[in-house]
Amino acid sequence: MSGIAGVYSDKDGAAAYLYYMLYALQHRGQQSCGIATYNNGLMDYYKEQGLVSDVFKDDRVTQMRGNLAIGHVRMASRGEGFEYPYNQPIVAGYRHGALGIVHDGCITNAAKLKNDLQMKGYMFQSNLDTEVIATLIVKNYNIDLEHSIIDTLDMLMGSYALIVMAENVIYAARDEYGIKPLSIGELNGRYLVASETCAFDSIGAKFVRDVLPGEVIRITDKGLDIIRKGDASKRKLGVFEMVYIARPDSIIDGRSIYLSRLNAGRILAKEHPQDADLVIGAPDSGISFAVGYSEESGIPYTEGIIKNRYVGRTFIQPNQELRDLGVKIKLNPIKEYIQNKRLVLVDDSIVRGTTMRRTVKMLRDAGAKEIHVRIGSPMVKYSSNLMMDTPTREELVAAMHTKEEITKMIGADSLEYISLEGLFKAFGGDDFTQGCFTGKFPEGTIYKGEE
Repeated sequence: MSGIAGVYSDKDGAAAYLYYMLYALQHRGQQSCGIATYNNGLMDYYKEQGLVSDVFKDDRVTQMRGNLAIGHVRMASRGEGFEYPYNQPIVAGYRHGALGIVHDGCITNAAKLKNDLQMKGYMFQSNLDTEVIATLIVKNYNIDLEHSIIDTLDMLMGSYALIVMAENVIYAARDEYGIKPLSIGELNGRYLVASETCAFDSIGAKFVRDVLPGEVIRITDKGLDIIRKGDASKRKLGVFEMVYIARPDSIIDGRSIYLSRLNAGRILAKEHPQDADLVIGAPDSGISFAVGYSEESGIPYTEGIIKNRYVGRTFIQPNQELRDLGVKIKLNPIKEYIQNKRLVLVDDSIVRGTTMRRTVKMLRDAGAKEIHVRIGSPMVKYSSNLMMDTPTREELVAAMHTKEEITKMIGADSLEYISLEGLFKAFGGDDFTQGCFTGKFPEGTIYKGEE
């Protein structure tokens, strides 16, 4: 899971704009970040483990000269390391200089492509899909960079939002189903690209439109051009962008994340009503669902749990020890308000069950009389890296246990999930990649080996 952004400015200082855009996308990855700039044929880049504010402190950003910039925030996937070669942007040399690339997504045939390249003598420093893409672009270069990029994209299976910077041009592309989000913004006549529209808001830019599924765009000093048309009818946005990943104040593919989650909470209340004293949301992504549940049910909503804002997301931490520690210091109940109360606890999803189990216990210890858990997405039964790095199927609690068993495991008085039909009604359509719920993924996205 990553956040990417690109800036084309008419003057030096693009990195400063990019810094604030990455800051706004920090929720998409907290393990590492990086920025690359293009300045009259020269490319400068810096990347390191840590948050944007820690990596790019003092005057590091102002030292990065150039009117073009791309950047990345990253949450490591399984099989990826944490050291320098695994951080993005990736910068590679080719016959006309250097190109920089940032990528969000999962290329399911990356191992096959990498092996083919290694058999031809190409060497790699990491297991990043992004390095495979960069190497293919360099290898496929024949007529020009645009043809090389398109030829490379035609070789990829899986999901991607991609930004490439070279030759005083920025290219942006989205996979054929638009599983990963990518948007276009505008500031003072110059174009920007980013994973989410909240990145544009952070610098006062205007949202223009989403990159269409399968579309490839080119940004130059003349403006924006389409070098390969997209097809909106093929859109299958990763549903977890709507449920969990995206910031509530973003708009993706014409849908408000906040209003979509609010609607899901309302439908959840209709599908699974519960007599209770208070509705509380699990911070942060469960809050919008909880507000909707409260509005529909008429049960008062309260901020019954306080979140430590300096702790990142827990289920996507790289090992169980860190996840357990993160949960312990992440949340704290307001005991005086929830004591002897019947609670409806609303969250966006249950993945491993670790966070929910500890949250329920925490509320019990704080004196809650009853705890009824309501979830704003269906049961997550299938593993997929197309949307984010979910656990293996054996680690998914809903894949291995019934709803009744999960209810007992987490210690709740009751547990209910929104239906898939209800979720799609809340989101205004069924044009989503939903394989984590159903096991059915868009055709051609899952690599199954040689036929």
